[in-house]
Amino acid sequence: MAELTPRDDARRLDTPPLQGRGRGWGLSAGRIAELGDRAAAMRGNPTEPEKRLWRHLSNSQLDGHKFRRQAVIHGWIADFLCPRKGLIVKVDGDTHEPVADARRDAALAALGYRVVRVTNGEVMGNMDGVLRLLRETLETMPDRRAPHPNPSPEGEGPELAVPFAGRQPIMGFED
Repeated sequence: MAELTPRDDARRLDTPPLQGRGRGWGLSAGRIAELGDRAAAMRGNPTEPEKRLWRHLSNSQLDGHKFRRQAVIHGWIADFLCPRKGLIVKVDGDTHEPVADARRDAALAALGYRVVRVTNGEVMGNMDGVLRLLRETLETMPDRRAPHPNPSPEGEGPELAVPFAGRQPIMGFED
């Protein structure tokens, strides 16, 4: 019988892994794996507004800020995440629920993330305004931690705290 890796053993037992990037969040290993698989599938099939925004956020193009697509955070999948600042960018389509969105945003704020929501229409019709909003938001946010002298090959590591702030629609564009 082949020996299981710690991750495979955790999945078999459906318990959170005790190692890795501290991503247990009280979720079972099976749920964490399910979220990771769903995020990977979403990265492979983005919406047109997500594709267009990603062209401006990838490769640290937005003033040197690194973003991740479809990042799993505490049981949710964020469209875009700037880990250094704790900024989550959510591109809202036609099918979203304001009450559930507010509940999720509050939970993410309690975990130290700031959520900025933009609409599909804003991304498609006013990319300059969206990028200006993101730049201004990033400028007001402190770094969550100093860079590690020897970063892990997996990425930035555990996420830390920054408070949530809402926003008004982008100037010059009505949804």
